Amino acid sequence: MNYRATAPLTRGSRARRIAPAALATLALAALTGCTDGGVDGTPGAAGVRDPFFPKLGNGGYDVAHYGLTVGYDPESRHLTGTAEIAARADKNLSAFNLDLKGLEVKDVTVEGKKARFKRSGDELTVRPRDVLDRGETFRATVRYSGTPQTVTDADGSKEGWLKGDRSALAVGEPAGSMAWFPSNNHPTDKAAYDIKITVPEGLQAISNGELTQETTTNGRTTFAWHNAEPMASYLATVAIGEYDTKKSMTSKTNSGVPVFTAIDPTLPKGEYEKTEKVLAKIPEIMDWAELNFGEYPFSSTGAIVDDRVDLGYALETQTKPVFPVEAADTSTLVHELAHQWFGNSVTPKSWQDMWLNEGFATYAEWLWAEDNGGDSAQDTFDALYEGEYYESKADNEAIWDFPPAKQPNAASISNAPVYDRGGMVIHKIRETVGDETFYDIMQGWVKTYRHSNANTKDFTVYVEKHVGNDESREELKQVWADWLYGEGKPDSP
Repeated sequence: MNYRATAPLTRGSRARRIAPAALATLALAALTGCTDGGVDGTPGAAGVRDPFFPKLGNGGYDVAHYGLTVGYDPESRHLTGTAEIAARADKNLSAFNLDLKGLEVKDVTVEGKKARFKRSGDELTVRPRDVLDRGETFRATVRYSGTPQTVTDADGSKEGWLKGDRSALAVGEPAGSMAWFPSNNHPTDKAAYDIKITVPEGLQAISNGELTQETTTNGRTTFAWHNAEPMASYLATVAIGEYDTKKSMTSKTNSGVPVFTAIDPTLPKGEYEKTEKVLAKIPEIMDWAELNFGEYPFSSTGAIVDDRVDLGYALETQTKPVFPVEAADTSTLVHELAHQWFGNSVTPKSWQDMWLNEGFATYAEWLWAEDNGGDSAQDTFDALYEGEYYESKADNEAIWDFPPAKQPNAASISNAPVYDRGGMVIHKIRETVGDETFYDIMQGWVKTYRHSNANTKDFTVYVEKHVGNDESREELKQVWADWLYGEGKPDSP
């Protein structure tokens, strides 16, 4: 994500004596999985206790695939949806939860059988007719409809379902995806997606991955998109409206990755032409990124530029980052494309690990400038340290508000220390280990954790393991202490 316009308990119970007969019953239940009158299994947790968003995500199962079939009418702003969710039970499940905000659920089936369900806030609790055994794969189908909501984040930004004039845009970082489909809405449960969107004829519907089919019947057009690689729910997107997706703007990178771009045709002529020129750099940027970061982790790439909704930031939605026109510049494009490696493929284990996404993507901007006639990464680092990077004194001082790995709360995940000081941490690693080892570490990191999740400790352990000598390891420990975890501005750059 890139926001920058100027700167970027458990409750115990009293112990009680249990009679021997009751103990025997409990022991038998533990062996057979039966408790509470012979009901097999236990409910999955409603939330995975993320330090910033404890109610997001759900326990007890792992999703492999989402099949989403969505119909939307921009004039009435009404959405109808069917979500087919293929998952595996991680325990004997008597019930499980999905995250869904606001929309009305019509019915739920599990393995083709009607299931009971209830709503509580943003939680949809599903109780299958039969208990799901640990290790069992199952398919749950949820039919739902309603007016999808725009969500206001803790930092005041908008996400969820953003509505424009005969258009809409779905963005989900960190929690907004549950505004338009039920999911296990946490970065730790990534899955493949097939998304079909039906809209009035004349409009387009763009999503992640590759377009596999486009059909028009009775005045409505359905677009089918296939995203085979694992994707966190917050990276799913749908863009609905009129777009220019000209053949001249569809190309491939040197490694053969197809590029799909879409531009809002209502942009003023000057803005449109400027945007075209920026997006035309995608193959060049991708070739540069593969040279620096290693093999691209997805089967397509591209971008969506739309100025008809109140977005206010660029976002790294998988394979097709989205931009408002004011953010459609080369540096931000580099940032969001770098996220495909850092954040989309290697995804944080919790929202507290956001600096791993944003620090690397910010540093990618510095590297691009360094390699293309701009300031060196060292120049940028020095300007940030000396308080000369931003015009505003407040923006320069905000870099030191907190350490990147110790964000204070949910409202801080997109604040300056996560981006700028995060980038400074990456530069300190480079300075400590030298260029050859640094680039080996960057490429090895994304290869080792490709399509999986990692946290800050995983990263620091990985870096220390891949330096050549004890002296460098000790220097890195000081980098962690001063730059990654240390409060305030380090005494020396």
